[in-house]
Amino acid sequence: MQNIFQTEDCDQFINRINELKIDSQPLWGKMSVDQMLAHCNVTYEMVYDNIHAKPNVFIRLMLKLLAKNAIVSEKPYARNIHTAPQFIIAGDRDFELEKSRLISYILKTQELGETEFQGKESLSLGKLTTKEWNNMFAKHLDHHLSQFGV
Repeated sequence: MQNIFQTEDCDQFINRINELKIDSQPLWGKMSVDQMLAHCNVTYEMVYDNIHAKPNVFIRLMLKLLAKNAIVSEKPYARNIHTAPQFIIAGDRDFELEKSRLISYILKTQELGETEFQGKESLSLGKLTTKEWNNMFAKHLDHHLSQFGV
């Protein structure tokens, strides 16, 4: 598992993002490349921006019990898995803007470092360890960059 808090690994993710083109096609799934970038940004928006509602107590409990391990473990995501409603991106997005936002979020996360994330509360999953945050960030990025062949 790559480490989103290490400069070298962040650079690898950013290099892969920079290989994407506005007309890149997915190897699987329905998202366009601009939608995929916006989709990846949601993970970071939930950490840094106050624009997504916190799920109610019942939904949070269900997520912790049924989905948390799949989200934060090192096991890669399967292709074409279902996603939460707030991660579904409809319509066209500005490719360059979404790409720039994603790179900025990755750099911000790396700069803040591991200590910032130890015990930090996730909007949906409760408190996570640094390793769980890393796995969630890195695994999600790798999954979708691989989806577009980079």
